[in-house]
Amino acid sequence: MEVIYQGLKEAVNLILSGNKEIWQITLLSLLVSGSATFISMLIGIPLGAMIGLGRFPARRFVISLINTGMAFPPVVIGLFVVIFLWRSGPLGFLNILYTPLAMLIAQVIIATPIVMGISISGIQSLPEGLKLQTLSLGASYPQMLWILIKEARLVLYGAIMAGFGAVISEVGAVMMTGGNIKGQTRTLTTAIVTETRIGHLEIAIALAIILLLLTFVINLILTHLQQKATDYTD
Repeated sequence: MEVIYQGLKEAVNLILSGNKEIWQITLLSLLVSGSATFISMLIGIPLGAMIGLGRFPARRFVISLINTGMAFPPVVIGLFVVIFLWRSGPLGFLNILYTPLAMLIAQVIIATPIVMGISISGIQSLPEGLKLQTLSLGASYPQMLWILIKEARLVLYGAIMAGFGAVISEVGAVMMTGGNIKGQTRTLTTAIVTETRIGHLEIAIALAIILLLLTFVINLILTHLQQKATDYTD
């Protein structure tokens, strides 16, 4: 309990003192994970909606692959990203390994199946006749897709929260692709691991508290938007 108490004190001190390194780590975590969530939303929601509405022979197989991707080990994703970005790899010429961009790529790959899978479920939960009704009123396919996405927005907000939660808390892929370089690619999660390894438990707890607060604030904002949409629907 004493360690936890000291960790709480350290967290307050780090936040109030405006520690440059802590704020740099926090902002990098928010930038990479926020960007990854946004990109996965742009990819996952439209594709998830199209797959959820589509009727094609391999549809169940594709959905099974997406559902598998939702539970794919992040460390394996990190490994494959490293292989592709390695100096001798197919994309080694880009020279972006151990940079925030490499971390972003890994997190997009982690979050996209999650957002896509939940989006598919959200679209499939809509009344079957809604699609036909929309088309019968003269809507084009893109217009119909947009209308159905708006109808399923409560579930889609949940998809965004799930995607963000998966990447902001990720360690393995981020450490492998970013290298946990101090001042460049160190995030809150990798900093917690580093401080724990060297025995700085108070600092590790302080960083964990900051991570939890950051996650809570982002989810509070998204939940507010989700519940606002609920009130509007009612």
